[in-house]
Amino acid sequence: MDETIQTREISVGVVGLGLMGSSIVAALLLAGHPVKAIAPLPDELADAPERIQSQIRHGEEADLLTQSVAEYMAQLTVSADYSVLSDCQMVLECVTEKIAIKQIVYRKIADVVSSDAIIASNTSAIPISMLQQYVPNPERFLGIHWAEPAYMTRFMEITCGTETSLERANWAFELAHYWKKEPTLLRKDIRGFVTNRLMYAIYREGLHLVENGDASLEDVDKAFRYDAGSWITMMGIFRRMDYTGLQDYPEIFRRLFPLLSNSEQVPKLMQQLVDQQLRGTQSAKGLYDYTEEEAKEWDKAFAVFNKDIYQLAARYPFRTDQRIG
Repeated sequence: MDETIQTREISVGVVGLGLMGSSIVAALLLAGHPVKAIAPLPDELADAPERIQSQIRHGEEADLLTQSVAEYMAQLTVSADYSVLSDCQMVLECVTEKIAIKQIVYRKIADVVSSDAIIASNTSAIPISMLQQYVPNPERFLGIHWAEPAYMTRFMEITCGTETSLERANWAFELAHYWKKEPTLLRKDIRGFVTNRLMYAIYREGLHLVENGDASLEDVDKAFRYDAGSWITMMGIFRRMDYTGLQDYPEIFRRLFPLLSNSEQVPKLMQQLVDQQLRGTQSAKGLYDYTEEEAKEWDKAFAVFNKDIYQLAARYPFRTDQRIG
């Protein structure tokens, strides 16, 4: 990694200050960047500063701060005016997953930043190669996919589109280490990237088991939590295979793969919940039912858990080069 990088000298912009966008702002502030945050929506403009300050205080509880909350907040500019992005070397887009809206946002960003400023999207669903066609000088466009909460998770996927400059992508990859991430660099623009492809395969199989009456929601959650959940933070899936020995896997694959769901349809259970406009803990009803108090407790418990798992992962560092070509 280039030890000469000084984050305080790299101004970063963020467009979109919902839950994810404000969380990314907090992460960048904690990393030492001056941050210019654009709120496209009036509600975001009003609520974002308080939300970001609250997230930084959460970072303080996890011993992530090296200066006062006020000093971090002093490096933040929140505005609805895109012109404040003019000196940013990188701008991250975090708006809704609608191409038409992103296209408008990219035009507004490109109108004010320099021609070589990196423009990136936090998208987890839309191909980077598709989005970069809406950006002048598309070689400077890439995907930077964060996990929530951005300031308390080590995950990051940096994804190249077909026209992305590998030099720009490598610069972002190196910079991500200063954000205290363990980034992967994907040189190929695969739909869903790595994490979504893995997780949605699990979601599909889990819902398939429930819909067929083979297992309950609780059964699936317990199985995943107490098996994979007991080792996955330490070693991932392939080191787990090495650790347990490889000799039995081919026979298991041959026997099990034909039985797994390969459906291309939205699971009926999920579609029914969405049709009812249920949103899980956000509406106190989803795959499980919650009281309002229980829903709030999940938020509190997840905040504490993120602190614990962030520190636990640091005890078992993953030391291999994670570029995927």
